[in-house]
Amino acid sequence: MDACAALAESIERLAGLGHSDRRFLRELGRVAGVRRGPLWLTDAASGGRNRLRGRGFHPAVDDDTDGQARHFAGTVAVAARVGGPITRWLTVHVLRDGPDSADGRLSEQAIEFARLVRSGELAQADASAWVRRRICHPDRAA
Repeated sequence: MDACAALAESIERLAGLGHSDRRFLRELGRVAGVRRGPLWLTDAASGGRNRLRGRGFHPAVDDDTDGQARHFAGTVAVAARVGGPITRWLTVHVLRDGPDSADGRLSEQAIEFARLVRSGELAQADASAWVRRRICHPDRAA
């Protein structure tokens, strides 16, 4: 199994736990090594931990590293806490992930994912399919 498929499966398992949308998004950060408690900021600032190493991401968001699952989950966790606009600013100005780079595009997908879940437009039950469709490699997304 590739890392994107593993990320989608983690989201599917997490969705089955019945958490609130906000907690669901924060728990997703644990995939990236971002804890839920007060130390989340330290974890996020240090880049978290790469628990789902590997590939399998859509070419538009694939930066040829094994850390894209961590990048997506960590960005979701930050966006759940501080909102999309601040998260976007941090990814561009602190991480230096330009909007036209693979990492910049992945950050945008993560910010959109968090927004959709928080607003109720994307149900937790549909979240793993959204990830497979939007960020996983199309040949491996099934």
